[in-house]
Amino acid sequence: MCSGRVDLEFILRAFLKGQDGVFIGGCRLGECNYITHGNYDALSNTHIFKKIMEHIGLNPERLRIDFMSGADGNLLAEYTDDFTNKVKELGPIGKSEGIDEKELKFKLEAVNKLIPYMKLVERERLRVPVKSKEAYTEFFESSEINALFDEIFSEKLAISQIMLLLGENPLSTGEISEKLGLNPSDVSRHMISSSRYGLVRYDTTSNCYALA
Repeated sequence: MCSGRVDLEFILRAFLKGQDGVFIGGCRLGECNYITHGNYDALSNTHIFKKIMEHIGLNPERLRIDFMSGADGNLLAEYTDDFTNKVKELGPIGKSEGIDEKELKFKLEAVNKLIPYMKLVERERLRVPVKSKEAYTEFFESSEINALFDEIFSEKLAISQIMLLLGENPLSTGEISEKLGLNPSDVSRHMISSSRYGLVRYDTTSNCYALA
């Protein structure tokens, strides 16, 4: 299977199922067997998901991508052994990061709802103009892309988490703020925006927001 088929959803699914680490192996860059350069798509998705992991408090070293040819069995063994040792060193997912199982599942489920949006963002705003490993690293580690990612992902993640909470029961602005550690004014802003799109409604009787 082309490594380009390993999209954001596949990576997330592995972590949702409790895997402590995800390793992606692709053909050598510049040597795509299908002339689609899918390995660069995999590299892009890896950079993006590492940023997502940082945002939700997971160690991005739990995700790795390496490139090799079909004849590089020795390299595959070396890469996977090294990654396995690294994951063992990190320990069970969430534990070393100080995130309990319930909180981790909640965060990953919130990310899951954003995957279609992040795919769209990747196509429209996170495309690297030059196909080289160095260019991809420079692009995704640049201050401009970090600022852009913070802007577009943080807001959507907060709204996604709020929607999950409201799916359990109606909550006030203060309760949402306390549960998610968000500024009450930011919660109010998110709720006003979500109300305009018909996602939530305000119950004047209980002074709480609920899903529309």
